[in-house]
Amino acid sequence: MKKKVLACVATSVMAAIMVAGTAMAAEYKVGILQFVDDASLNQIEAAIEAELDAKSAEGEDKFVYEGNVYNGQADSTTLNQMTSQMIADGVDVIIPIATPAAQIVQTATEDNQIPVVFSAVSDPVGAGLVESMEAPGANITGTSDALNTNAILDLMLTANPDIKSVGLLYSQSEDSSKQPIADAKAYLEEKGIEYVEKTGTNNTEVSQAADALVAAGVDAVFTPTDNTVMTAELAIYEKFLDAKIPHYAGADSFALNGAFCGYGVDYTNLGTATADMAVEILLGADPAETAVQTFDNGIATVNTETAEAIGLDYSGFAEKCTAVVETVTAEEFE
Repeated sequence: MKKKVLACVATSVMAAIMVAGTAMAAEYKVGILQFVDDASLNQIEAAIEAELDAKSAEGEDKFVYEGNVYNGQADSTTLNQMTSQMIADGVDVIIPIATPAAQIVQTATEDNQIPVVFSAVSDPVGAGLVESMEAPGANITGTSDALNTNAILDLMLTANPDIKSVGLLYSQSEDSSKQPIADAKAYLEEKGIEYVEKTGTNNTEVSQAADALVAAGVDAVFTPTDNTVMTAELAIYEKFLDAKIPHYAGADSFALNGAFCGYGVDYTNLGTATADMAVEILLGADPAETAVQTFDNGIATVNTETAEAIGLDYSGFAEKCTAVVETVTAEEFE
């Protein structure tokens, strides 16, 4: 009889331990909202998923995103609808990728205070997302791919010290482009270099703007981390290539899609860091007090096919960058 009582007690203790262990584990629903389909943002989204999977595998807590991954394809109405759907589904955190998506999610979460961890926002303060990089001040923080504009323009003059005119190609509808373009103008004015501005809000307009820059006879073209131009790069790079005009831009995906040089952060690392921040906040960190993460802008990616076609030497880049990476034209990173 005594043995049976002991057995029952042991069984009860084990059951209690199992229940306690189960109670300690949690499942969190993660919503991911990508602004548009382009190579850089696709890299980020894939890295976020991979890191969330890794975090789920290494511990008891699970970070589930299936069924809550959306791509608004640059349409604000669609992005708003997708955000509303994630909120209705009861996600515990939302990860918007790129500035326009982050701004929409910020507005949608002002009342419900769902934590938001953005990714690839070039100027979080200028976009009105955070009070400061060190202390965001609300329910939102994240990672920034802020561009060192002067550094990429230094590369431009390294390859061609005799540049007389630079084309500025960007979208006026993207907040992420405002500060880099202002910085570029200041840099070029100080150097006594003329610039020609052309903008577009969709692929057709960007293509027309590229034609106008070729017609203007600019010596090089600069584009910041602009998603509108990024989505059009595969359609415009040959215009610059045929005119032997190097296109310098603020992300490696531009070079992948045919531009001469992309300069900026490693977007896989950016996505991984974004997922890590989301996990930290789900486990108790306060987004209002979690500093926005920034990254080294020292990586230049050169399209070797384009470099050969326009006959431009980029050997001097190595002294100006943390690393020089070579690529060839493709639609997506492998």
